[in-house]
Amino acid sequence: MSLISQVKTTAPAPEPKAGADEPKPKPKPKRNNKKRRSRANDERQSKKQASDQEMKRLETALFGSLYSPPEFGSEVSFAQPNTPKPLFFQDRSTENQAPVYEEEQRLPVSKRPAWVDEEEERTQVDIAKVNRLRKLRRDAEEQLISGSEYVERLRAQHVKLNPGTDWARAGSDQESGLTGVDDDGREELLTSNADLVLKDSVKLLPGLLEFSRLNNANREEKSNSVINSVQFHRNGQLLLTAGLDRRMRLFQVDGKRNPKASSIFFEDCPIYKASFLPDGSEVILAGRRKFFYSFDLVKSSVNRVRPLTGRDEKSLESFEVSPDSKTIAFIGNEGYILLVSAKTKQLIGTLKMNGSVRSLAFGENGTQLLSGGGDGQVYHWDIGTRKCIHVGTDEGSLVATSLCVSPDSSMFCTGSSSGIVNVYKRDEFLGGRRKPLKIVKNLTTEVNEMRFNHDAQILAICSRMKSKAARLVHVPSCSVFSNWPNTNLGLARCLDFSPNSGFLTVGNAEGQVLLFKLHHYQNA
Repeated sequence: MSLISQVKTTAPAPEPKAGADEPKPKPKPKRNNKKRRSRANDERQSKKQASDQEMKRLETALFGSLYSPPEFGSEVSFAQPNTPKPLFFQDRSTENQAPVYEEEQRLPVSKRPAWVDEEEERTQVDIAKVNRLRKLRRDAEEQLISGSEYVERLRAQHVKLNPGTDWARAGSDQESGLTGVDDDGREELLTSNADLVLKDSVKLLPGLLEFSRLNNANREEKSNSVINSVQFHRNGQLLLTAGLDRRMRLFQVDGKRNPKASSIFFEDCPIYKASFLPDGSEVILAGRRKFFYSFDLVKSSVNRVRPLTGRDEKSLESFEVSPDSKTIAFIGNEGYILLVSAKTKQLIGTLKMNGSVRSLAFGENGTQLLSGGGDGQVYHWDIGTRKCIHVGTDEGSLVATSLCVSPDSSMFCTGSSSGIVNVYKRDEFLGGRRKPLKIVKNLTTEVNEMRFNHDAQILAICSRMKSKAARLVHVPSCSVFSNWPNTNLGLARCLDFSPNSGFLTVGNAEGQVLLFKLHHYQNA
């Protein structure tokens, strides 16, 4: 029986008078939907609870607890209310899972393939039937080709469409000109060195710099906040970006797509600086916190390092990593420099300046440390003995806000709060000569970031206080390239060269990571 039939019958309405309007329809009785709504709410609540439980189970299985991580393959129960929340999670929103931390596997060069598929010769491919394969035809009448020919044409088409990835194929075929294989399959050195003379072995000329603006390195996932750190991995293909949005992102840089490889979120630490260890195994991240983080690229795990024993620094946001990957130097309070072992993450020593510390830079492959600060002096420290071996005045500087040492440690430069950059020959400075080799006056605000490229022919400088305040200096002539930048950089915050200077990247306050190709250098 329907709900309508259960309603009490009322007296019939009187018939309308002649000529009157049509009678109004009876109002429908109100239905009682309270039970239905209650059941629907119960179903939604149960589904939500089931979904929450499933999400907790998956999160626990994937990430576990920071203090008691589960063993691989073991069953994990639901997290208890008093279990501490994970301090990070790994963003798997991209399918580009690349071995970014492992050494590149370089196969020996060979003229003959190790294995030949006999089916390729017997296979026939119709390249005229499929639209996207028609570009492989050599003439309009061509239709069927063998499988081996099809493979060769696909490879040629890939090289044609991706000329910028030639640098990533180190030693591929015989194009590198470094090794060869004789008729018996034995490797031998080629007798001619004509192909060994590369363009980047020629001295870079001052004046105008040949470069191209490429797609932004973080075009797949722009940051929502300020970019404070950019750095290339030593393999030249992986780029690290980090900033105040508490995310560290890794991108595979090819100059075109620049796909995202990974993303790590740190819930309690806006990142002020992030840096690879030079050996490529870890990333050190720090902010305005008493602790810092270490991200293991091999194990894809995060380790939170507690406040350093015996120290009360409230911020470890400024640090430098030694080129030998053994020491991390943090800027401390009241002129102290904190030396931390990169292996154990324990405090192994301190250095004390007369004034405050504002900048650090390692030299001599990590055996020496340069420091500068509020007293206008540049200190040279011996890491082994923990002693100061030299103190010299930085000419015209009141506060040394930035320091940078060339890769061979033959030169160093200082940046001041007034925008002046002094370039010194290190041996002359240690010998008592205080006169800088060159004074660069192209910036008018505080110098925050400086980088030498791998052969010390280019010095990149930037200030975070003014738009477009970034310059590239030709080091041999100590003159600025007049045609860079030719684009709006915004408020440049950080910059870095790739290991072989093929790429230059600049991170700005708008969350962009700009990418440039330097044509003088062939490899990334």
